Amino acid sequence: MTVQTPVKVDETTMANAIRALTMDAVQAANSGHPGAPMGLADVATVLFNRFVKVDPADHKWPDRDRFVMSAGHGSMLVYAINHLLGYADMDADQLRNFRQMGSRTAGHPEYGHAMGIETTTGPLGQGISTAVGMALAERMHNARFGDELVDHFTYVLAGDGCLMEGISHEAIDLAGHLGLGRLVVFWDDNRITIDGPTDLSTSMDQRARFEAAGWHVQAVDGHNPEAIARVIENARKDLRPSLIACRTTIGKGAPNMQGSHKVHGSPLGADEIAATRDALNWPHDPFVVPTEVKAAWEAIATRGANARANWTTRKEASPKAADFDRSLSAPDAQGLNAAITAYKRRLSKDQPKVATRKASEMALEVVNATLPNSVGGSADLTGSNNTRTSAMKPVSRNDYSGDYIHYGIREHGMAAAMNGIALHGGFFTYGGTFLAFADYCRPSIRLSALMGVPVAYVMTHDSIGLGEDGPTHQPVETIASLRAMPNLTVFRPADAVETAEAWELCATSEATPTLLCLSRQNLPTLRTTHTDANLTARGAYVLRETAGARDVTLIATGSEVEIALEAADMLAAEGIRAAVVSAPSFELFAAQPAAYRVLVRGTAPRVGVEAAIRQGWELFLERNDGFVGMSSFGASAPADELYRHFNITAEAIAASAKNQINKG
Repeated sequence: MTVQTPVKVDETTMANAIRALTMDAVQAANSGHPGAPMGLADVATVLFNRFVKVDPADHKWPDRDRFVMSAGHGSMLVYAINHLLGYADMDADQLRNFRQMGSRTAGHPEYGHAMGIETTTGPLGQGISTAVGMALAERMHNARFGDELVDHFTYVLAGDGCLMEGISHEAIDLAGHLGLGRLVVFWDDNRITIDGPTDLSTSMDQRARFEAAGWHVQAVDGHNPEAIARVIENARKDLRPSLIACRTTIGKGAPNMQGSHKVHGSPLGADEIAATRDALNWPHDPFVVPTEVKAAWEAIATRGANARANWTTRKEASPKAADFDRSLSAPDAQGLNAAITAYKRRLSKDQPKVATRKASEMALEVVNATLPNSVGGSADLTGSNNTRTSAMKPVSRNDYSGDYIHYGIREHGMAAAMNGIALHGGFFTYGGTFLAFADYCRPSIRLSALMGVPVAYVMTHDSIGLGEDGPTHQPVETIASLRAMPNLTVFRPADAVETAEAWELCATSEATPTLLCLSRQNLPTLRTTHTDANLTARGAYVLRETAGARDVTLIATGSEVEIALEAADMLAAEGIRAAVVSAPSFELFAAQPAAYRVLVRGTAPRVGVEAAIRQGWELFLERNDGFVGMSSFGASAPADELYRHFNITAEAIAASAKNQINKG
């Protein structure tokens, strides 16, 4: 029997497999973006064939390299590669059903929908910015566990749109400042956007911009495999984050459409696909990859499997193995509950009068002392957000062993980096800014919620109660807009006890990001009788019940609970029985059994109280129920004057309550 010598497959042929699968999938869907995957196929092939360390058989292997397709519209590049590598959930049928209901091959890469997708990258700029957090987490994890357990790279493919988006400036500035040398960004420099040539809208010298931010910058012909390999090798050796400007032709391989914006976001069409097959010497049916080409790609997976096996051997011999596994596991919920419960007992006894932003810092002392892998930060508002506890030390390019990150005035970049840290694994992370600036980082918060990444956002100065800084900083509509976001748990605690309970829930959340709205002004402790139970976990609860049937129910959040209690006292002096409900989390209350919700709301008339707009309060109020709050922007004045000016007072609440009773 004659033994045949295996055919050696060159990288251009391996890249052509990506091009063919891309054009076939987009054509089958009659929708999608073939231009970027076809243009970047050579870069991606060299990267994976010679450098990337992944094992499709264990897609969550902690020491794998991270690959982020920041230009998420080019998702077929990811799906084609994962199919070729042999990921179990990415067979040809998934490619045939690209962008179809129920498939794993969504229009943009969706974290959790398929193996090998490290983050959701729909909005441009999010991928590169999230990757900065991944690269930072890699260095921080490495500082704790060493090269034997943590030694990998984060690779990003980004387009012109990613670099035009403002968040990219925040991200690359932070990465350069922190010296994240394990981050390599490939810029798809094809000079094409949807509208046409990039010179329609930008004259930016991107290479100079990255150099100014402290990056290592190179340029390469994005269709020359050997040149691509050389620049990647250089990037991996440099101590700085690296940008590789890859001069590519969008839609490379399509003879009549390549280089044109027309190939960016539309199927090639049957005639152009036939011409492309001829041009690429790819005489195969749609979605068919020759055995020898598939084998060449699967050899990459074999190399990754061997690397994982060697890593596993090292980990089993490491004295740090148990701590390493613990860092990647869920927090010690039982231990944290015990610590928070004991702390609550002290609070109810001592009854401090502090702003909930200060109460947050106090609770974080307990959380950070209990959880060994919590990492905090702030967007240049550490002293205002109270996010740094006493034992924390800053992270720097010279010392990644710290646990506090100075994100600078980069709210959006901070939120995306937090997503990246959480997605990388190894840490529970939180970061702070003013609540009014939530809109500066809203797209990243939205992706936290969409991906189910349990980061915690600390948002202080939550109402007109911040006072003199005025309406630009008074977030009257922001809380309602955040409550409208699916899979985001918003807390507005009324005192130090509720704040501690909220932090316990934040730190143990499994698949939902959390956001705390915290006051600038001091608030008294209202929960003066200790309860082991975490009442905040119920979303809302009766803080003060009436003796006998209720005449009215006052429902308030945050700093207004104190005012509602005062109003209840005023009503009691007139013989009116008013129950007071504290409602720190609308989302958690909505998740309670219907019978409990009815019990809390009661059947008597209701008045809602919040120094914000009424929108979203239908969870608690009927259309004819009363509401004391805001219907306009705020103003600049001392907090107590603002509450009187906008008529958020005990007198106003009592008057509204009597009006509701009289209507009844």
